[in-house]
Amino acid sequence: MINSPKVAVVILNWNGIKHLQQFLPSVLTSTWKNLEIILGDNGSTDGSVEYVRSLYPSVTIIQNDANYGFTGGYNRVLSQVEADYFVLLNSDIEVQPGWIEPVISLMEGDNLIAAAAPKVKSYQHRDKFEHAGAAGGFIDSFGYPFCRGRMFYEIEDDHGQYEQSGEIFWATGAALFIRKRCWDEAGGFDERFFAHMEEIDLCWRLKNIGYKIMYCAQSTVYHVGGGTLNTENPFKTYLNFRNNLLLLKKNLPFGRSVFVIGARYCLDLVALLRFLSEGKRKDAWAVSKAHQNFARNVFKREKNTRFVNKGSWQTSALTGMYKGSIVAEFFVKKKRKFSDLTDKCFY
Repeated sequence: MINSPKVAVVILNWNGIKHLQQFLPSVLTSTWKNLEIILGDNGSTDGSVEYVRSLYPSVTIIQNDANYGFTGGYNRVLSQVEADYFVLLNSDIEVQPGWIEPVISLMEGDNLIAAAAPKVKSYQHRDKFEHAGAAGGFIDSFGYPFCRGRMFYEIEDDHGQYEQSGEIFWATGAALFIRKRCWDEAGGFDERFFAHMEEIDLCWRLKNIGYKIMYCAQSTVYHVGGGTLNTENPFKTYLNFRNNLLLLKKNLPFGRSVFVIGARYCLDLVALLRFLSEGKRKDAWAVSKAHQNFARNVFKREKNTRFVNKGSWQTSALTGMYKGSIVAEFFVKKKRKFSDLTDKCFY
């Protein structure tokens, strides 16, 4: 493809030499012709930059002077990259040679597609979806994210049930395809998110502008997961609760956000009490700290408020949002699979 758009696969790294040793070779087998592979380093001290420079001289290296997290790291690296498409790829992902072509073909077919994601499956259990993305990201009306193939802690086996590409609410940051012009228009990641839900915020802002987010079933990647913060880390608990409230404040119309955030405070209190009952005091305190941080900053004016949809609540910008409560569906009605939800309950 002589005239094919330029694709830059950008791997953000922080002391991840083991992942680079294991997974970078698969990225180098990618068959897209107009391709640049970039290692964006967040101030690593484990020799990973030297390792890549010596063994893989074809890989471009862009170094940050410190660890700016997922959001700040990518913002700084991508400001130095020229390409038609960026692919933000986690260092703990294995890819197949032709993984790029189906996604770019899908996006090239519609200029309104700003971002897309492949199917994400587990590296360790290759017949199962993986938590961070599965077969496309969705969200409920109270701001709880979930995926086709993954609802809360319940992860489905892949037996071909989600082979149809289509529009979703958010694309995983583990393997995020995005047009450079859309990245620039949205202003990149909000660095306050640091490392969780930043891709949902970015996708929601893009949707509020008028773009689409897509899932491409014809491309599959295999993700290890949990490489940055494990599930038992109280800091991850803090980020999940704080960032979720920030996500709602930023992207919902004001009247709706007041109602939803009020409801979330009540639901989060239930989660806090559950942590206490399970003896997880650090996680309970993390929820409290998240609420305190959000409350201190709730009246600060947001940047890019033009992205928030000021019109009707029921608009095309909400495609991929579940109208009800996924918490009620999962924990009360015991619906464990995405296929248990009816299409009419989505915008």
